[in-house]
Amino acid sequence: MIQVEHVTKQFTRNDRDFDAVHDVSLEVKKGEFAAITGHSGSGKTTLFNMMAGLTAPLSGKIYIGGSEITGMKENEKAVFRSQNMGYVLQGQSLLNNFTILDNICMPAYLSSQVKEFKERALELLRQIGLEEFAGEYPANLSGGEIRRVAIVRAMLNQPKVILADEPTSNLDPENSHKVMQMLKDISRSGTTVVLSTHELEYLSYVDRVFKMNRGKMEE
Repeated sequence: MIQVEHVTKQFTRNDRDFDAVHDVSLEVKKGEFAAITGHSGSGKTTLFNMMAGLTAPLSGKIYIGGSEITGMKENEKAVFRSQNMGYVLQGQSLLNNFTILDNICMPAYLSSQVKEFKERALELLRQIGLEEFAGEYPANLSGGEIRRVAIVRAMLNQPKVILADEPTSNLDPENSHKVMQMLKDISRSGTTVVLSTHELEYLSYVDRVFKMNRGKMEE
């Protein structure tokens, strides 16, 4: 489902080029739940952003479901992401003046299938026990509930891949376990899930762990 082939990404610091990611390869299969770990500066965030199509590598190729995203133009990548991928970004927040249901369905409001998307959103909220909050505003939810709503929003278009950047960041252990269990359940339904994390205590939920160190993948 996800193939990263010999990817390198360079940045410039103090007029010198350095490899934030150097010759990294990995593969995540359909329905797998994988984690990319590493300390600050290890390259995991850069690798994650390249897999998400948010930044381009200097060299190498990345395939999502057999499609090479590194060879796409920006407008092509945007369409591909909207049709195939869902994101849970670190520190992602909801719009305070909109209800939970409206926050989830906002990307669908330009679509002709708003009714269908609302029905799917309510079903996803029901599955995680948050259906009663559909008409509430974000201020009435806890941090853990908002994080789970963000995952529901990422699932709305039934993506093939979910990418979650530090999904348990700033959550207490109880809510962190709920978020990890939710992501694991999503992967068991056939969606490929990849997260980046530095919180090693939650790695028992995942199928595979990729560890970055100084821009390289450790064996």
